[in-house]
Amino acid sequence: MTIERNLRRTVLPNGLIVLTERMEHLRSVAMGVWIKSGSRGEAAETNGISHFVEHMVFKGTRNRTAQHIAREMDSIGGNLDAFTGKETICFNVKSLADHVPIALDVLSDLVLNPVFASSDIERERGVILEEIKIDEDNPDVLVHELFTQSFWKDHPLGKPILGTTQTVNRLDQPKLLDYHSGRFHAGNMVFSAAGNLAHDEFVEAVAKQFAPLHSGQPLTELAAPVSSARILLKNKKALEQVQICLGVPSPAITDENRYATLILNTVLGGGMSSRLFQTIREERGMAYSVFSDLSPYRDTGTLCVYAGTSAAKALECIDLVMTEFRKLKEEPLSDEELTRAKDQLKGNILMGLESSNSRMANLARQEIYFGQFFSADEIIAKVEAVTPEQVQAMAQRLFDPEKIAVTLLGRLDGIKLNRQRLVC
Repeated sequence: MTIERNLRRTVLPNGLIVLTERMEHLRSVAMGVWIKSGSRGEAAETNGISHFVEHMVFKGTRNRTAQHIAREMDSIGGNLDAFTGKETICFNVKSLADHVPIALDVLSDLVLNPVFASSDIERERGVILEEIKIDEDNPDVLVHELFTQSFWKDHPLGKPILGTTQTVNRLDQPKLLDYHSGRFHAGNMVFSAAGNLAHDEFVEAVAKQFAPLHSGQPLTELAAPVSSARILLKNKKALEQVQICLGVPSPAITDENRYATLILNTVLGGGMSSRLFQTIREERGMAYSVFSDLSPYRDTGTLCVYAGTSAAKALECIDLVMTEFRKLKEEPLSDEELTRAKDQLKGNILMGLESSNSRMANLARQEIYFGQFFSADEIIAKVEAVTPEQVQAMAQRLFDPEKIAVTLLGRLDGIKLNRQRLVC
């Protein structure tokens, strides 16, 4: 089964890259403006500024108030959203194909003409400080945040996307304006769209809206971080469970061996049939939630195992994870387990292409990270080609006891954890 995708790419005179995928069977179009730098490009003292700017563009532009923006989107049944990541910021809108001119006009206005009014900044600061508190009250989010800060110590990649109470309190209008003019230019931006659209007409409409945008150069990001294998025990008496986050450095997003890493993660903790889920939840009943996940970046990544369990079982839980690490290093996968992991991954990839939103994001990410486009068939062929030996070699490369970092959060009741316990 071949999946043909109707993709086009045009570079505007100012350097803005416009990507489209035509999906004729849809009645809608999803479009996104992607800024090619996120929170890892921030200075320590302005940590959280990318996310603050992402919030502020919705608070009013030179042409529209915040209420005007909301009403205009609701009147066409459109969906306007944004998110900030470590390496990108995305502003996106989805609307019926008939309403693309309005949706595009609102989206471009937000991105190009925000006013950052001082009164709005003060109000939104309050909103973001509450958002930070939500994460601090959420133990599984908090343990990942503590783990990340400790793992990429003293590097922007380890800093929270939302910033901290201290840094958010210091952000003001001049800083936001300066950030906006320094990042929001054609050399640091990709515009992608997927849905019921015609490329040439669409590009013409985008070119008209984004003509005022100056060229600018892509930003040079800081050097790759060096991970630190720390054991961090953090007591939080209010928690009923001990939250465990345990991880190792893993390949970058463009690494040649990324498909072996994906299979390894799937087998280890990527679903209900995964080894960690079966051992820790199904056989032992030690945790409700246990999984592993990959966070790949431009030049590095992490593979992280998460579990929430009782203080009495926390160390046993870590021992079981080490046993699974060891098995993956010592024994190649059986054909049956390898096939199951491949089928699961292929299903995830193909179902991920069902919506115009995910195709719009997929287009932008491939452009930003690879500068080229891989079809679903090419990706599936790469997944199919992974051998048990490659997965085993990746396990041997990743699960190095000297590189394992662990964060425990909860009522730790005298739990002691040392590196001897992390031998695998």
